[in-house]
Amino acid sequence: MEVMRHASTFLRPPPLPQAADGPAPSYALVVLNQRLPRFAPDLWSHAKLRIFADGGANRVYDGMPKFFPEQDPLEVRRRYKPDGIRGDLDSIRPEVKEFYSNLGVKVEDVSYDQDTTDLHKCIDFICGFTPEVDKSNLCILVAGALGGRFDHEAGNLNVLYKFSNIQIVLLSDDCLIQLLPKTHCHEIHIQSSAEGPHCGLIPVGAPSVSTTTTGLQWDLTDAGMSFGGLMSTSNMVREERITVRSDSDLLWTISIKKKA
Repeated sequence: MEVMRHASTFLRPPPLPQAADGPAPSYALVVLNQRLPRFAPDLWSHAKLRIFADGGANRVYDGMPKFFPEQDPLEVRRRYKPDGIRGDLDSIRPEVKEFYSNLGVKVEDVSYDQDTTDLHKCIDFICGFTPEVDKSNLCILVAGALGGRFDHEAGNLNVLYKFSNIQIVLLSDDCLIQLLPKTHCHEIHIQSSAEGPHCGLIPVGAPSVSTTTTGLQWDLTDAGMSFGGLMSTSNMVREERITVRSDSDLLWTISIKKKA
């Protein structure tokens, strides 16, 4: 079975040494309508494409100048200009929409599609964007994906399953979540200065009959996991290289460390 490698190098400013052999990921950034994580400028600097999902534009407009209190807020807002804004446009404030429109940013109303979330719409856009994003090694970072209404969080998790062939990482100040599809074995290279030690593997889509891991404090060996049964929550990373093999898609989550 083919190995899929994961490394959270995006949590630190570039350039960073690669945690595994192979080309560096081609990052895209989606900003949703929740508080920006404290490492948002680092995410931005890694990304080749940046999209705001509706009210995510408000979050960047209001929040990004707070990371640079010594700088002119207007200049900061101009510097952190997205490649596009998409969504139902029921949350973006009029003055924010006008600001980015005046900078030449395309603001796209896709409210005609009520069967998909704003995150889904943004990922559709990224997948159709060429040639700036290398889709063969694409990793989509989603800021503000966690927190707030639970139905929104559940919708964001659902997007991971809808686009299981793409590496998508949901991020908050406290943790990240990504899907480990059953079609691959997985190597997770831990950035110990930025993440851990608490972690978990959760069988949200379907029960797992057999999951095996290495590198965790409490490893699994051909273990079954399901809601109402065993789940590997409140686990801890023991090594800097974690391996996971499962007959079911699993959600991987790990805590993100606070800066000293």
